[in-house]
Amino acid sequence: MNTKNTSLNRKIYQVDAFTDKAFKGNPAAVLILDQMPSASFMQNLAMEMNLSETAFVVPQVDTFRIRYFTPKAEIPVAGHPTLASAHILFELGLVATDQEIVFEANVATLTVKKEGDFIAMNLPAFPIEKIEIVPEFESAVGFQPVEMYQSSYNWKIAIAESVESVVNAKPQFSKLSGYGIGHLIVTAKSNSGDEDFVVRCFVTDLGIDEDPVTGSAHCALTPLWASKLNKLEMKSKQISQRTGDLLVKLIHDRVEIKGKAVTVFEADLNQNVELR
Repeated sequence: MNTKNTSLNRKIYQVDAFTDKAFKGNPAAVLILDQMPSASFMQNLAMEMNLSETAFVVPQVDTFRIRYFTPKAEIPVAGHPTLASAHILFELGLVATDQEIVFEANVATLTVKKEGDFIAMNLPAFPIEKIEIVPEFESAVGFQPVEMYQSSYNWKIAIAESVESVVNAKPQFSKLSGYGIGHLIVTAKSNSGDEDFVVRCFVTDLGIDEDPVTGSAHCALTPLWASKLNKLEMKSKQISQRTGDLLVKLIHDRVEIKGKAVTVFEADLNQNVELR
């Protein structure tokens, strides 16, 4: 692959991930470049895009280097921009649909493959540890959880008694970080028969009040619900306003996350904008 093509090197793609419908799922911006820009450029562009994440992808010999930026900070690993990046590589024919993509993120190696209409990502499972319920939780979020856990990357996980508690949660975003729950997953077992569990994610620590669909959260949710439901393969529904659907599978110390994606638009950086 030759990304020294000027037109490709200056393209921005916006992809809705974990959905097959435009304006649903979680939008991510994707740039494929011949070399990684400066951190300041990537942060500024992520602020300009104002999406949960913007992904920057650079081909290497047999892998792709990938970095992720929210409007506020770089993050080590993320699910939906990985899915979006793979979708663009497959869609543009830069990787054959029968080939596996290997992404080298800051903290992990992520493998991705095409399976029919789905894209399957293989990510590390996050360890989880039960913790005491944060005393201020109910006043800050709107319901009293039955259990709380913590996981990698400062995720706090609150299990609700019912789906209704997750749906009706009304976090006071200004308080979450102060209470140590500014990186929060709320989840509950589903009884609908359409999915195994539901989830919402609030990431005020990174400047995101509610993330529409959060692939990386399922690196913790998959082992958690696998142990509770005694199932290795499950379906998750993220019940944000945009909604998103994920198929997850626990494979030893790894998690497979499947989803669909749709390209919404592509745009060109102005020639006066320097990639540095």
